[in-house]
Amino acid sequence: MSWVPPMHVLFVHQNFPAQFGHVAGYLAREKGFRCTFVSERPAGTAGDVERIQYHKRGGATAKNHYCSRTFENAIWHTHAVYEALKQRPDVKPDLIVGHSGFGSTLFLRELYDCPIINYFEYFYRPVGSDMDFRPDFPSHELNRLRSRARNAMLLLDLENCDAGYSPTRWQRDRLPELFHEKVQVIFDGIDTGLWRPYEDVPRRLGDRAIPEGTRVVTYAARGFESMRGFDVFMKAAKRLCDRRDDVVFVVVGEDRICYGGDDQITGEKSFKDWVLRQDDYDPSRFIFPGRVPPPELARLFSLSDLHIYLTVPFVLSWSLMNALACGATVLASDTGPVREMIEHEKQGLLFDFFDVDALVAAADKVLDDPAAFCALGEAGRQMIRQQYSLPDCLARMLRLYEEVLGR
Repeated sequence: MSWVPPMHVLFVHQNFPAQFGHVAGYLAREKGFRCTFVSERPAGTAGDVERIQYHKRGGATAKNHYCSRTFENAIWHTHAVYEALKQRPDVKPDLIVGHSGFGSTLFLRELYDCPIINYFEYFYRPVGSDMDFRPDFPSHELNRLRSRARNAMLLLDLENCDAGYSPTRWQRDRLPELFHEKVQVIFDGIDTGLWRPYEDVPRRLGDRAIPEGTRVVTYAARGFESMRGFDVFMKAAKRLCDRRDDVVFVVVGEDRICYGGDDQITGEKSFKDWVLRQDDYDPSRFIFPGRVPPPELARLFSLSDLHIYLTVPFVLSWSLMNALACGATVLASDTGPVREMIEHEKQGLLFDFFDVDALVAAADKVLDDPAAFCALGEAGRQMIRQQYSLPDCLARMLRLYEEVLGR
């Protein structure tokens, strides 16, 4: 079908811009569409996109069963979205796009007679997943039970939507097989104008100069936690520090636990502090810059001699894709979501998540001669440009929109 303005697309997510902001901006700017974005963020406009705010009036409490609280919270969000849009009779979308798990579109069937596309990010499972991957950080029994109930809203959305998509095959394949044909694989897209190799980057991090000949190893995550292997990385870094005097580690992220229940195991809110107390680390060899703005992080990846990435079987971090886009030599854990992006010795190097010796040996080899591994970084960069660039992913996204609208 042809796209005939004015088409109206309604996006639903708790946050803004989240996964949909760049799509909404593109449609409004380049296609002349009317784009509306409903979230918990303040109302207003972002470029040509109108933002509508919804207000959640309640949520799960201690009186709710622990295993049903996720669904209880989802219902409050879903109803709040419905109420906010009911007050806006001028909003008459031709298509609704929502993130299942961060603001369900379920009740909007009662307001609008139009197709719905849902974004499915993660389907919880107690076995063969993040929950049982690390026996040293076991999930409590109640958490394992809860995992079977946490998918309730996703399952309702899978039945209710006209079509769906997931960013990777690994994530799509975690959904019940019954729905695989209904859900396409479309990545969000990497802005290769921002995430690219930068030449002549000053060898300086804040007030600290990095001497010529000193190797730079990077690690990046939203927070420091066992699910992203922060403790494994630090063990390997300690060994590398003990055997080399020519390496410095730049550890990007906030001192918080974003995923998992590390605080329930350690009894502490800061997993970083707990890890650092497990060994004798030389603070002069580590730089913890906190959260780093994207342009600065892209330059850091360009400066990096080696980027180390770890994850349990869980949602893939954007930092891996961004590091690849910047041409960094990547050494990553050999887990399902990573293998979709990296073939060993093709776009990077893989190691067993639990094998610290293998991680240290591989890192040592790269740091001895970083130039010998530049071809891996270039292959990773080309893969991102050819398969995961923002324009290509947007084109696939719009084809999905066209297909659903044309039914």
